[in-house]
Amino acid sequence: MSEDLLSLSFLVLIVLIGSALCSGVEAALLAVNPLRVHELAARAKPVTGAKRLAKLRKRLGRTLTVLVIANNGFNIFGSLMLGSYASFVFEQNKIGGVALPLFSITLTILVILLGEILPKSIGSRLAIEVSLASAPILHLLSLIMRPLLLILERLLPMITAENEISTDEEEIRQMARLGSQKGQIEADEAAMISKVFQLNDLKARDLMTPRVSAPTLSGSATLDQIKNTLIKNKSQWWVVLGKEVDNVLGVVNREALLTALLKGEGKRTPSELSEEVEFVPEMIRVDRLLTSFDDDKSGVRVVVDEFGGFVGLIGAEAVLAVLAGWWRKSSS
Repeated sequence: MSEDLLSLSFLVLIVLIGSALCSGVEAALLAVNPLRVHELAARAKPVTGAKRLAKLRKRLGRTLTVLVIANNGFNIFGSLMLGSYASFVFEQNKIGGVALPLFSITLTILVILLGEILPKSIGSRLAIEVSLASAPILHLLSLIMRPLLLILERLLPMITAENEISTDEEEIRQMARLGSQKGQIEADEAAMISKVFQLNDLKARDLMTPRVSAPTLSGSATLDQIKNTLIKNKSQWWVVLGKEVDNVLGVVNREALLTALLKGEGKRTPSELSEEVEFVPEMIRVDRLLTSFDDDKSGVRVVVDEFGGFVGLIGAEAVLAVLAGWWRKSSS
């Protein structure tokens, strides 16, 4: 084989490798999970290339423009140059007839298979690895092509658009559902993720124990007088009332009342053992209510209406029942 034919084969290999690299990196950049890239870049010790990749993905239009220019340089310009050089080589080596058409057909097939289809499949499958490895080279190419990119961005402003990471409730639900179907997360975890968003649609009045059913005690009654009530009703928290039904003095733990009885303190009253309680409006959203339970040990809130009247009692367990799937909306 002559040196000209070896040179032609070498140039074909360069075109195929260049086209394959551009196609594979392009597919990887489009397939890589932006949330995964953000997580890798935000670590205390970022993964090599993660921060640069995050910046490249933020200007995805510009990055893809660099790849398109490079890829077409190999596919179009490279193929044209190879065709001209192949014609020259075949003439020099006196290879006539169908040699040049066969070379063109073969090169086209090789570019499609080895320069496009195969590398794009690999790039999609190994998106994060390929993207991280190619980030430094892409950054360098962006700097080299900067003058051309600035001209193109003036002509096509859409190239300069920034890609912000964003999502919504429905997308997160779908991701959790797909993750569960593929076994990447547990089914109960996916169900709980979906129920978290339900908290935003519920109010305290939907989950509270209504006043007529809420466990209440008279603040002036002695422990001896309410002993039988405490034994029959095993509610953990009780609302201590004054003379009026809307006069809430506080809340008291059943365990504290029974402990006092066992100590022979039967003459004490619930008001003496009660704790201060926080009042919440019945229209407060449950997601906001849940965050407030970190403020005290009781984990209960007295629910009041717009006039400040006592309408119910709600505890943290009522909110957790929604997340666990135990709560069912009443038909009324």
